[in-house]
Amino acid sequence: MDEWVDRSKGALTYRVTQVVSGHGCFGHYLHKIQREPEPQCHECGAADDTAQHTLEECNRWAVERAALRATTGVADLSLRSIIAAMLGSERNWEAVTSFCEEIMSQKEAAERVREAAADALPLRRRRQGRGRRAYARLEPQ
Repeated sequence: MDEWVDRSKGALTYRVTQVVSGHGCFGHYLHKIQREPEPQCHECGAADDTAQHTLEECNRWAVERAALRATTGVADLSLRSIIAAMLGSERNWEAVTSFCEEIMSQKEAAERVREAAADALPLRRRRQGRGRRAYARLEPQ
């Protein structure tokens, strides 16, 4: 933890934070916050879509995962290994950041499509909180 806090390189991005924390467009997390009826992976059908599943297992991301392994030289893509690789060099930090940006942007786009679907369950639909309603009133029609 001290190495992470005291690092001299690498800024955290929103999507890297999602992968590290597990709080992103992962079926497990969306199910936990009651946005999904089940925690399954929409990409491969696995029973539990976690950040770790996305990093190590999901077939949908095999090409991106292979590129990450080739660049970093890390075979074990556990969170502990990924963080160690990130701290090891700026090149590795950039490779992991690039991986997270690519994967999470695609997962987010797929999530938006599922939210907007006409047959989406009410719990899936994008919620319209006070902030969103207030902002919508400001937009020209």
